[in-house]
Amino acid sequence: MPRRVRRRTGRRRGALVRYVVAATLVRSADGGAVVAIVLLAHAVGMPGWVAGLLGASITAPHLLGPFIARHLDTARDGRAVIAVSAVLHGVLLGAAALLMPVTWALWPAVLLLISGMFGPMLTGGISSRLPSIAGPDQHAQRRAQSWDVATYGFSGTLGPAAVAGIAAASHPLTATLVLAVASVVGAAAVLALPRQAPPDPAVDVPTPLRTLEGIWRYGPLRRTLGLTVTVAFSVAALPIHAVAVAPPSGGASAAGLLVAGYGVGNLLGSAGLMLRPLRGDADRLMTLLSVLVAVTLSLVVVGPNLPVSLLAFGLAGIANALFFAATLAARSEYAPRAARGQVFVWVGALKIAAGSAGTATAGAITGSAGWAPLVLAAVLTLLAAGISALGRARSLPHRSG
Repeated sequence: MPRRVRRRTGRRRGALVRYVVAATLVRSADGGAVVAIVLLAHAVGMPGWVAGLLGASITAPHLLGPFIARHLDTARDGRAVIAVSAVLHGVLLGAAALLMPVTWALWPAVLLLISGMFGPMLTGGISSRLPSIAGPDQHAQRRAQSWDVATYGFSGTLGPAAVAGIAAASHPLTATLVLAVASVVGAAAVLALPRQAPPDPAVDVPTPLRTLEGIWRYGPLRRTLGLTVTVAFSVAALPIHAVAVAPPSGGASAAGLLVAGYGVGNLLGSAGLMLRPLRGDADRLMTLLSVLVAVTLSLVVVGPNLPVSLLAFGLAGIANALFFAATLAARSEYAPRAARGQVFVWVGALKIAAGSAGTATAGAITGSAGWAPLVLAAVLTLLAAGISALGRARSLPHRSG
């Protein structure tokens, strides 16, 4: 291998390592925030419904994230946009935590609402930087996306776990402030990433609503959004199902074990992708892997005992990791360069909203039958996969033409 190529490869590997550190820090702060705020609200004596509203104050504003994401596509240095978002997220989260013990819940809620607007910049926003770090080679991009999937898994586990551990050893306020500091430190790590080429001033960067319209009009991106939202809605039923079926097997400890099995499966799927990245057309991969998600959800429903259910939860985690990697590949490969940041943030924000809706729906219908939420989830996912396959089949003659 020529020295120049080795040097370039080494730089990209170093940049990917810095990316993993930065993404894990900011996403851990974002992923653990709800748990920290709810624990802190209970610790200072607020009613349960107030604690729930404060937690929702962080997640609900994610839908507003795309309306600030245009700065990612217009700024001369997109790193600064993400770094400022991480700092504001951390500072506002810390300020809300400090106010909660000494003031009405309204004022912390306002700060949390503003903080939550920057959440999508720490998820989809930072993912939009990955193609320039990995380089133009598709194999290298797919491998880098596998690491990105792993950072979501790490942060989704590390953030809440760190909050629970610190809260138990000290106080929920301490845990919340640690998350705030992690977000600020993550901002510094973001600035250490390679700088992307500035946008071409002659290229018209669409507004957020025009970007959403463009996603809907372009078949591969429309299928990316539709499948991402459906699968997010579906897998959100897994924790509710775990709680519903756990009492005969050991109650809360069994439910926690099942949810942990899903998380371990997600990490195993990410590790497998690092060794062997996905190959082939991202549009086709998403459809096939969404079917795999539906199959694993069905296996969870029919699990006759705790060990089999634990295995099924792990397989569902693996399937979701593979599917998520395919959606990241689709966003990278199908998004127009002038609106790449907005496409990533739109899909990420709507995914979070769909996950919240899935949790609420599963909670509402699980009382009638513990298996109902996952049956609904599997059917919806298979239906979305069928619609996607049909749309893709119709588009193939146009592509060949």
